Amino acid sequence: MFREFKVKRARLQKYTSAVLPLVLIGGWLYPPLGFSLLICMFGAVGIALYKGRAWCDWMCPRGSFYDLFLDKISKELKIPPLFRTNWFRTVILTLLMASLGIQIYYAWGDSYGIGLAFVIVLTITTMAGIVLGAVFKPRAWCQICPMGTLGNWFSRGKKPLYVSEQCRDCNLCEKVCPMELKPHENKSGTLTDGDCIKCSSCVAVCPVHALGFDEKKKAA
Repeated sequence: MFREFKVKRARLQKYTSAVLPLVLIGGWLYPPLGFSLLICMFGAVGIALYKGRAWCDWMCPRGSFYDLFLDKISKELKIPPLFRTNWFRTVILTLLMASLGIQIYYAWGDSYGIGLAFVIVLTITTMAGIVLGAVFKPRAWCQICPMGTLGNWFSRGKKPLYVSEQCRDCNLCEKVCPMELKPHENKSGTLTDGDCIKCSSCVAVCPVHALGFDEKKKAA
C-alpha cells in the first residue's frame, strides 16, 4: 500500500515540479515569468486558512522538486532544531520579504524589473534549499520557507491528524514524514502541528491503520 501511495504522490509531484525549472531558467530570459510566484504565495496562505499546510505537499513546485530529486543525493541528516523555532523563521521571513520589497520598490513601473526581482529571490532561495536538502533531509528548506512559515501560522488546528489508541509506537510514521514530525507521540489524540503538509505518508505506512485525517479515527 505504501509503495502504491508513493508512486501516486510522485506522479502528481512530477507535474508541479516541472514548473520550477521553467520559471527559474525561463525567468532570466523572460523576467515577467517571475510573477507566477504570486500564485505560490497566495496559494500557500489561502489553502492554509481552511485545509492546513496542504499546498506544500505536491502543489508547491519547489517542495515537489526537493522530494523527487534531492531524495537521491541527500545525506538525510536531521534538520537542525533551530529551523523550527519561531524567531529564526521570522528572521528569514523578514529578511527575504524586505529584500523582495526593496527590489520591487526600485523597479516599480517596470514589469520586467519587478518580475526579475521575484526571479532573483527564487534563484537564491532555491539554491539555498538544494544545499540544505543535500546535507539534511530534502525538505530542510521547507522548515524556513517564508510561505511555509506563513502557512504554518495560518494552518494550526486546520485538518488535524488523528492518532487512535491502536498506535503501536512502531515509529514508522516518524521515519517517512518529510517534515520530521512524530505523529506516534500523539496517541489517542491529534497532531495539530502547523508544519504537517497533509501528505498522508504516515497514514499510508501505518501497519495498523491508526492514523487518519478522518475524525472517525479520533474515537477508534
